[in-house]
Amino acid sequence: MKANRGRDTGPELAIRRRLHAAGLRYRVSPALRVGPGRPLRPDVVFGPARVAVFVDGCFWHGCPIHASWPARNGEFWRRKIEDNRRRDAEQTARLTDAGWSVIRVWEHEDPDVAAARISSAVEARRANVRSASVRTEK
Repeated sequence: MKANRGRDTGPELAIRRRLHAAGLRYRVSPALRVGPGRPLRPDVVFGPARVAVFVDGCFWHGCPIHASWPARNGEFWRRKIEDNRRRDAEQTARLTDAGWSVIRVWEHEDPDVAAARISSAVEARRANVRSASVRTEK
């Protein structure tokens, strides 16, 4: 399992290229200290807008469309994938409770569509931040 990359995967790089081409700047896998427990490491983070993006692999995170259950050592893999799903839900909840917007992208999603969805969310959050700062200045 060590040979499987934790970051800079093909789908992640494809999405990041499109986000960068669209003029968006972000951090890659920074440690976010949100609430108690271990720091979280989303794949892409837009700090001021407070948007965290996770690019989930279909096998590792149990995609409802493409997930497969290996026949060999099936119980181990089922437990592993279910633990990943539980951790994903916990991370999403922790970030959401702290005021972050969380976007989860499956590796099978079209990178252009995913980047457009992320870009829209970031722009919407930035607009909210700008309008809130204008209201407080008055």
